[in-house]
Amino acid sequence: MEIFQQFSVSNQALILLAGMIIGLAKSGLKGIELLNVTIMALVFGSKASTGIVLPLLCIGDIIAAIYYKRNVQWHLFWKLIIWMALGIIIGVLIGNSFGEAVFKKMFAFIILVIVASMIYLETRKADFVPKSKFFAPAIGLIAGTTTMLGNLAGPFSNIYFMAQRVSKADFIGTAAVVFLVINFFKLPFQIIFWNNINAQTLQLDLLILPALIIGFFGGAFIVKKIKDDNYRKVVIGLTIIGAIMIFLK
Repeated sequence: MEIFQQFSVSNQALILLAGMIIGLAKSGLKGIELLNVTIMALVFGSKASTGIVLPLLCIGDIIAAIYYKRNVQWHLFWKLIIWMALGIIIGVLIGNSFGEAVFKKMFAFIILVIVASMIYLETRKADFVPKSKFFAPAIGLIAGTTTMLGNLAGPFSNIYFMAQRVSKADFIGTAAVVFLVINFFKLPFQIIFWNNINAQTLQLDLLILPALIIGFFGGAFIVKKIKDDNYRKVVIGLTIIGAIMIFLK
């Protein structure tokens, strides 16, 4: 508890809010994870925050994968997972080359690309399912690299699943398994190469965990109430809100 008391009351509230947002995102409210990225970067710094957030993401992934285990499209999983793993390795190699200012500029650019791409997909008159064999590898590499640099793979995976026109349940279930594998794959790199996961950060994660659990089950209740036709609009709307928060930070 002492580690939590070193923060101001306002920062304590922000940290717990970020934990709840992680739970909401893992429950299926995709796009809202950008708010967590913004809040944690505001409190801890863009790069340092990734070491605090990653163990929480892993726990959220376990809960989500169990909760949505019946809704996994394995062919979409395999198309994406290998390229994301390669992207993570790229992120490890280039991550230490960037300072805090570069990270923030990178985040802003990435969000712009995400929002523009998602709006483009939604405004097409006809359903659009990418046929290019390069689509999944490109999304996977970008998602893997950005998840290593700042836990930003979520919005890129959202683009991938939205482009495939999968149902709400399949979207959430497949994404849950993808990130279960990817985030655990990232753990040793964060510990060994970046040294931003340690006993202190894990103690802090334990204090945040109840907020994550509350967020997950609250979010799962909300997701059930959202119709399939409206789910895509919710994802885009939450992503835009997250993008605005990034710029206002």
